[in-house]
Amino acid sequence: MVSHGFGVDIGGSGIKGAVVDLDTGLLVGDRLKLLTPQPSTPEAVAEAVAEVTKHFGWDGRIGATFPAPVTNGVARTAANVDPSWVNTNIEEVLGAATGCAVTAMNDADAAGVAEAAFGAAHGHDGLVIVTTLGTGIGTALLYRGILIPNSELGHLEVDGHDAEHGASSGAREREDLSWGEWSRRLERYYQALERYLWPELFVIGGGVSRKADKFIDRLHLRTPIVAAGLRNEAGIVGAAIHAASS
Repeated sequence: MVSHGFGVDIGGSGIKGAVVDLDTGLLVGDRLKLLTPQPSTPEAVAEAVAEVTKHFGWDGRIGATFPAPVTNGVARTAANVDPSWVNTNIEEVLGAATGCAVTAMNDADAAGVAEAAFGAAHGHDGLVIVTTLGTGIGTALLYRGILIPNSELGHLEVDGHDAEHGASSGAREREDLSWGEWSRRLERYYQALERYLWPELFVIGGGVSRKADKFIDRLHLRTPIVAAGLRNEAGIVGAAIHAASS
């Protein structure tokens, strides 16, 4: 019998949800995406998550991603969402709004779990760094397929600045950078990760991963770098996997 789960990927600009086939990592039908409410307070985001959940008629456990370090279900920072999320229990807030049990995790970590299970990091025994390039930069560290959570290396200082402020996909759009200009910033960021961690593989996820052919060959690194196998669906899939195993 096919086992299904449900994942919701909460980001700074969008909230996406879908039913996931846990045996294959594929979405069951289309996903639903809503714009992240502004301001993105806990109450407003929870209402949007409830709308996504209701759309699918889902009443089981929900896996939810969040763009912050998450410990014991609690958001510890709020770089790309409303500051009122800091020290808020994500699982309790979303659970109250949806009527479902909720398991929350960092959004990049969810993408890493999915890529290790079904994507570009599957079967890799070395250190893999999955990066999600979106409003900010998320990172997931995987060693022999095991997640080391809440790495937050998008905030690494590069050339005197927080890396995600200059090298995220959001920065490319905000500053109207050409692919070449943005690639040079990305290259500096990945070179910094190489110096500190000596990974054996980089995986690029996030919405911009579907346009990887426009920039990935411009990155001159000693570490192999590939686009995510699950593209921008990895967060949904990873959240569903994590919830099912909780």
